[in-house]
Amino acid sequence: MKIVKVNDLVSIKRSIESGTSEQVEVVKEIIGAIRTRGDGALREYTEKFDRVHLASFSVTENEIEAAYEQVDERFISIVREAAENIRSFHEKQLRPSWMTTEENGTVLGQKITPLDSVGVYVPGGTAAYPSSVLMNVLPAKVAGVKRIVMVSPPDDQGQLPAAVLVAAKEAGVKEIYKVGGAQAIAALAYGTESITSVDKITGPGNIFVALAKREVFGDVDIDMIAGPSEIAILADETAKADEVAADLLSQAEHDPRACSVLVTPSSVLAEAVADEVAKQLELLPRKDIASRSIADYGAIYITETIEEAIETVNQLAPEHLEIITENAIELLGKIRHAGAIFVGRYSSEPVGDYFAGPNHVLPTNGTARFSSPLNVDDFQKKSSVIIYSQKAMEENGAKIAEFARKEGLEAHARAVECRLKNDGKFSY
Repeated sequence: MKIVKVNDLVSIKRSIESGTSEQVEVVKEIIGAIRTRGDGALREYTEKFDRVHLASFSVTENEIEAAYEQVDERFISIVREAAENIRSFHEKQLRPSWMTTEENGTVLGQKITPLDSVGVYVPGGTAAYPSSVLMNVLPAKVAGVKRIVMVSPPDDQGQLPAAVLVAAKEAGVKEIYKVGGAQAIAALAYGTESITSVDKITGPGNIFVALAKREVFGDVDIDMIAGPSEIAILADETAKADEVAADLLSQAEHDPRACSVLVTPSSVLAEAVADEVAKQLELLPRKDIASRSIADYGAIYITETIEEAIETVNQLAPEHLEIITENAIELLGKIRHAGAIFVGRYSSEPVGDYFAGPNHVLPTNGTARFSSPLNVDDFQKKSSVIIYSQKAMEENGAKIAEFARKEGLEAHARAVECRLKNDGKFSY
């Protein structure tokens, strides 16, 4: 793992997932086919990409019951405990609608309404991601979304992973379809004979899923276009090299383009971590992926002081940030930009991925400078409420009309003035 001085700092930002022109055209073609031919096109693409013919896309109760038979009771217990932690954390994010009454009788407020429907994409194929189910579904449930639809690509036997189905059942999902890729995103956005469209789509996927989400945005809402995973670790000489190395590799094994960075004022720690990363890499089942990530996007930055290290982290604005220093909690207030912050030796990044409760769907590619983790607010919308009183109209109507005319909007001005000229009887 390369060790460099902090003045050689490079951005963790990687090229945006814009895809090749060929990939973009494929996605547009798929979306157009789904919009035009619905289930017929959906079935054709499932046969082409997932190599399975499905008479029905829906997951049945029998399939869910079978999934429970395929996983052990301990896993079910862990899922339930993780779900409760996630649910409890997100319940604290709930905000009520509110109203205030001014002295002149005007009532102003904000009405918070859950989205009617949300589609959750869960990656599949060769891997199973029950944690993605919990992290996307439970905030929506807490927000009050009534209809939550889950889609995930089937294997060549036409099945979804048992662990994913168990997590979906525990999270309260009642509508699950065995479809994946850009075709699943199109079905969620525009609907087919089998799948009714939704208002928002969340969840990660491959480049075709990302491009499809970008393409349908505007007709429906999306959560984000997530890039490869990132971790930055802010550590001093009190940190243990083997633990820091293990945490760096926990992200490197995700993707060859994942980024793992240590920022430290300790050259001794830097050398020890570099050695540990090399040793631990040899023992990883996903060694090939992690090695490419570390070689291309891994780095150890040595700073002069801990203050310089903090500023370096803020420049990076990482998805995940661990603080492993003496009195780590005291540094928390100095961190301005990070998706999730893990404070102290025992707050290893996987704790947040699976169990602690905060959401693991986080801003990547430096976007933590201006965006937030997936949360309850993402599944609600806000309406302003204005109940203007007669007294307020009499006090402010002329000002409003003047403002409207300054913008050249005469009808706006007259809409107010006609009320000032009537007999003074108002109702609302």
